[in-house]
Amino acid sequence: MNLNQITLPVNNMEKATEFYTLLGFLLIVDTPDYARFKCPSGASFSLSLTTEIFSNGAIIYFENEDLDIWVEALIAKGVEFKQLPTDQSYLWREAILIDPSGNKIKLYKAGENRLNPPWRVN
Repeated sequence: MNLNQITLPVNNMEKATEFYTLLGFLLIVDTPDYARFKCPSGASFSLSLTTEIFSNGAIIYFENEDLDIWVEALIAKGVEFKQLPTDQSYLWREAILIDPSGNKIKLYKAGENRLNPPWRVN
């Protein structure tokens, strides 16, 4: 079994679509209330327009081996970060930003430690 899809709630589809396109994802479905993006790895994720007030406690992670270069390029395009790339105690390097609807996004680099940290269960 594989995780294939995640859908984020958004309250402004136009702003959200612009944001994720700016991050570098390929828009493959574009409707007034739903959008889907393709990641460079081939995975996809989507956005669903909601008129309800929501608080999304999930954190969405996008991995890139060239994290620092990616973040620098996004800053040059005007993307604001809550945290610039920082080495974490769990051996990942992460940057944090918030999408226009308030969803927390982490851009990260974990390398071998993503699936094989020193404390991995055998």
